[in-house]
Amino acid sequence: MLRLAIVGGAGRMGQTMAEGLGERPDMSVVALVDIHEPRELFGARYVSRVEDLPDDLHAVVDFSLPESVVTTAAWCADHGVALIVGATGLSIEQRAAVEAAGRSVGVVIAANYSIGAVLSERFAAMAAPYFERVEIVELHHDRKVDAPSGTSLVSADRIREARAAAGRVTPPDPTERLTLEGARGADAGDGVRIHSVRLPGLLAHQEVLLGSAGEGLTIRHDSYDRRSFVSGVALAIQHAVVSPGFTSGIDELL
Repeated sequence: MLRLAIVGGAGRMGQTMAEGLGERPDMSVVALVDIHEPRELFGARYVSRVEDLPDDLHAVVDFSLPESVVTTAAWCADHGVALIVGATGLSIEQRAAVEAAGRSVGVVIAANYSIGAVLSERFAAMAAPYFERVEIVELHHDRKVDAPSGTSLVSADRIREARAAAGRVTPPDPTERLTLEGARGADAGDGVRIHSVRLPGLLAHQEVLLGSAGEGLTIRHDSYDRRSFVSGVALAIQHAVVSPGFTSGIDELL
């Protein structure tokens, strides 16, 4: 039985992880960490600081804020506990601190832990070399603080890499006049545009639109409930507790 703690346990994702992971027969959530006491404990105990966690944990799952992740990473490295990071918007320095923890323990960080989302990234990369242009539309709830999403940035990276490996070059954008600045979205490189939508009622959704003369292909993924991320986090935990080192994304775990 793997003993887990959730950092950010009072948040929406933290509560979802505590419930979903706690229902698995091979995992037990023993502690929730947050500056605010969680609404539900799901059988775990509440602590306000990572420093108050027990030493007999197998893994810590962190869906808190970027600045908190640095503290969690240092604690995990010092205590020999695997780390799973789901927080997004980390700076270069904050991500480097997470990577450094991977020199001591198993660490997995991913922009998206939905199995379907990861597969859609893989399918988009497979298709990208065969189309003239690629654009991404990412749609999230109106309380998401960063844009574009980490998932869309990872998707753009994989698409660019696949096109470069195939020698595919995107022709120049023919748009000459922007009546409204930013109407064509953000250029993620090689002409791959990202458009961010934030609306109440949404959760996490993404469309990759590929087009060539006379045809188009749309690859869409929808997360309707935060429970869609539980299976991917469980997969990352199972990997990290037996595999020291740093892993970016869960694609290679599928």
